[in-house]
Amino acid sequence: MSSSLESLVTSLVPRARQDVNLKKELVSHCQDILTSHIGQSVDNDIGYLADVVKRTLLQSTPDGATALCFTNLLSRLLDQPILSRKHASLQFLHSLSLSPRVSSVSPSFLPSLAPPPPLSRPSTATLTPIDPSPPARLPKGKSKAELLREYRNKIGQPHLPEYLILRDTLYLLQGISGKYVHFSASTDPNGNNELVFTDDPSYVISRPTKALVHRLAEVGHLYMRVDAFVREREGKVGVGMIEQSLCHHLQTRLTEYYRLIAVLESQMVSHVSGDDPPGQDDASIPEETGLTLKRLDVWIEDWKLRMRMMSVCVEGAKGAHGGALVNLIHGYADNGDPFIRKFTDQLLEEVSKPFFATLHKWLFSGELVDPFSEFFVAVDPELAHLQYGQPSQDGVGSSGGDGGFGGLGEGEDISGEREGGLKLWESKYQFQKDMLPAFVGEIFGRKIFSTGKSLNFIRYTCHDSDWVATQEKLSNSSGTLQYSDIAGLEHSIDTAYQIASQRLFEVFFEKYRLLDHLLALKHYLLLGYGDFVDQLMETLSPSLSKPANALYRHNLTATLESAIRSSNAQNDSPDVLRRLDARMLEYSHGEIGWDVFTLEYKVDSPIDTVLDPDAMVKYLKLFNHMWKIKRIESTLTKGWMRIAGGARTFLQVPELDFDWHQIRLVMAEMIHFIRQMEAYCQLEVIECSWKILLEFVQRREGDLDALMEAHGAYLERMVKKVLLLSPKAGREENLLNQVRDVFAIILQFREATDDFYNYCLSEAARRDSERDAARGVVTSIPSSASNRRDPEAVDDILTRVREYSTSFSERAQTIVQALSSHADLDCRFLAIRLSFSDFYKTRKESQKS
Repeated sequence: MSSSLESLVTSLVPRARQDVNLKKELVSHCQDILTSHIGQSVDNDIGYLADVVKRTLLQSTPDGATALCFTNLLSRLLDQPILSRKHASLQFLHSLSLSPRVSSVSPSFLPSLAPPPPLSRPSTATLTPIDPSPPARLPKGKSKAELLREYRNKIGQPHLPEYLILRDTLYLLQGISGKYVHFSASTDPNGNNELVFTDDPSYVISRPTKALVHRLAEVGHLYMRVDAFVREREGKVGVGMIEQSLCHHLQTRLTEYYRLIAVLESQMVSHVSGDDPPGQDDASIPEETGLTLKRLDVWIEDWKLRMRMMSVCVEGAKGAHGGALVNLIHGYADNGDPFIRKFTDQLLEEVSKPFFATLHKWLFSGELVDPFSEFFVAVDPELAHLQYGQPSQDGVGSSGGDGGFGGLGEGEDISGEREGGLKLWESKYQFQKDMLPAFVGEIFGRKIFSTGKSLNFIRYTCHDSDWVATQEKLSNSSGTLQYSDIAGLEHSIDTAYQIASQRLFEVFFEKYRLLDHLLALKHYLLLGYGDFVDQLMETLSPSLSKPANALYRHNLTATLESAIRSSNAQNDSPDVLRRLDARMLEYSHGEIGWDVFTLEYKVDSPIDTVLDPDAMVKYLKLFNHMWKIKRIESTLTKGWMRIAGGARTFLQVPELDFDWHQIRLVMAEMIHFIRQMEAYCQLEVIECSWKILLEFVQRREGDLDALMEAHGAYLERMVKKVLLLSPKAGREENLLNQVRDVFAIILQFREATDDFYNYCLSEAARRDSERDAARGVVTSIPSSASNRRDPEAVDDILTRVREYSTSFSERAQTIVQALSSHADLDCRFLAIRLSFSDFYKTRKESQKS
C-alpha cells in the first residue's frame, strides 16, 4: 500500500519527485486520512446500514419515493465489481447527509445579482458598508480550508494573509510595486512590465490568488501606459490641439480613477500597521475584513474596460496626428458593445472640439486657423501670404478699361502683376483625405474644402466688396458644429456650400463679366463674327502672303483695329476689345504670314482661373484650324466668282470649254467639301457645345470647380470634334494631317487654275485682236507669233490641274472612309455630309470595276 501511495503522490504532485521530505509528508498525510474514522463501523452489515438509510429517508419523505430510488441505486452499487469498500462508501454518504448545513459566510457577504454602484463620483454612499465582524463558524467539524491552514501552520508555510496581498494590489492598481508583489524593472519590447511575486519560504501565496492578482494588475499596467502618455505630452513642445484635448480627457478619467482607488483604500481594514511579514499567529486573523480581492475585482471591472480603451487610444495616438487621430478614435465606435460605444462617443465629443473650432472658421470665414497642421485642409507656405494682400479699390485690379483696342501692350504678362487665379485656386489649399474624419465623409469633406476655398478666393483674390454681407448670411445660417449632432453638421455644410458657391458665381458673372469673355472668345478666336472675319481676312491677305520675316506687329495691330471698326465688332465693350490682339507665332525660314498669324485674347486674374493658360492654348489651336478653313473658303469663293464671271464674258476659247467644265466640277466639289467642314465646325460642334455650357451657367449649380470642369468639357469637346481626334492611338494625327494636306492641295489647285485663267484670258485677248485686225480695227495688242497659243504651256497647266484634281478626290475619299468608321457619332455624320449621295462610294466602286 505504501508503494501505491508514493506512486499516486508523485503523479499528482510533480514537485515530490525531487523533494524527498515533501513526498514523505504527503504519504503520511494520506495514510492518516485512510486510517481515519471514515469507513470504520462496528457492524459491517450493509443490509443493516441500508435499513437505517431507508428509515431516515422515510422520515423526510413519507410517500416513499426517495426510499424506492435509494433501493434502486443500492442494487446498482452492489452490482459494481470495481468498488471494494461499498459499506464504507455508503456509511460516508449517510454521515454526510446527517451533518447540519450551516453556511460559513454571513448573509451580508452573499453575492448580489445587482451590479455594484458606480464609483466615478465617490461619496459616503458609494460603497455598501461592510460588516467587519468575522463570519460564523461551523458548529462542529472543520472545513478543508481550515484543515489545510492548520497543516501549513504546522509545517511552517502559512498562507500570506489576504489583507497584505490586498494592500499590495491597491498599490499595483496605481502602478506602484508592493512589498510582496511588484512590477519588474525590465520590460519587453512592447513595454509590458512583468509581475513578480516575492520568493519568501516563510509564507505561501496560492495559485488562485496569484491569478486574481495578475488579473487586477492588468489595470495597473494599463494605467501606467496611459499616465506615461499624458505626462510625456505635458512637457512636449509642438503637441497638436487635438492631441492636447485627448490628454485632457484622459487626465480627467484618471482623476476619477484616483477617487475610486481612494474610496477602495478607505474600505480596506488594516489590522497590522507595520510591514512585518506574517507570523504564525496571523493565521488566526480573519481575512474577510471589509474589502477583499474578489470584491476589488468586481469594483474594478468597469475600469478595466475603460483602461483598455484608453490604452488602445494611446497606442494609436503615437502614430496618428490631427484629423487622422480623430478618425482612428471614431473607428472604435463601430462596436456592438454599448459600453465601448458610449465610452468612444464621450471621448470623441471631447477630442473633436479643436477640429470643429477649425472647421467653423474655415467653413464660415474661409480662414484656416491650424497652427499644428491637424485639419484636412493644408495651405501651401509659398502662397499663404497672398491672402493678406490689399484689395484694390475699384475691384478691377490691373485690368481697368482704357477704351483702346490693344491696351495690353506687346510682351505684357497676361496675368498682370498679381498671381494667376488658377494657381491660387488649385495650389494654395490642398485636400488631405487621410486627415478627414470618417464621421464627416469624403462627400461633405469636399464640400467643406470647396466652401472655405471659395470664401477665401472671393475675399482675397476677387476682392469682393460685399464680403461682409456674405459672411453675415453664413453666420445666420450656421448651427452648432459638434460630434453629437452629425445631422446638424451636414445641414450647416450644405447651407454654407450653397451660399459660398452662389456668391462666387455672382462675382464671376456680374462683377468680372465672365460670360462676356467667353462670348468674345467664341466670336473672335472661333470666328463667330462673320463680317469681322471677312473684313480681317480681306485686309490681311496681301500682307499674309508675304514672308513671315517681312511682317510687323504694329501693322497687324492696325489692320485688326480697322477690321473691328468696319464691322459689328465695334459694338463690343472696350474691356473686351482691349484684350484682343494680333501677333505672330514663332516662325522658321520659308514660312509666310498665313503660317504664323494668330489672334490672341488676354485675360487676367481672377478670370484666368477658368480661362487658364492651357485653355487659351486650346483656343489658339482651334483658331489656327478655323482660320485655315476660312482661308480656303475665301480662296475658293473668289476663284469661283472669277471663273464663272470670265466664262460668260471674255474667256472665248471654245476648245478649252471641256477643261473649264471639269475645273468647275472639281471646284464645286472642293467648295462643297470646305463648306461642309465649316458648317460642321460652327453649327454641329461650336454652337451645340456653347448651348450646353450656357445651360450650365444659367443653372449656376456647383462651385468654381464645377464651372471649370464645365468649361473644360466645352473646350475639350470642341477640340476633339473640330480637329477630328480619335481615341485610337496615332489615328487622329493621320486624319488631321490628311485634312491639312487637302487644304494645301486646294491652294495648289487654285494657283494652277489662276495660271490657266490667265492663259485663257491672254489667248482670248489675242484672238479678239486678230478679229479686230481682220475688220481693219487697230488694237494695242500686236498679233505676233510670240502671242500665239503655246500647246506645251497649256498642256503643262492642264496636267497640273488634273493632278491636283485627282489628288483632291483621292484624299477626300480617304477622309470620308476614315470618318465613316470614326468613334465619334458627329464625325460619322460629317462623312455622310461630305459624301453627298454616296458620291465617293460610287466613285470607289467604279474605279474597282
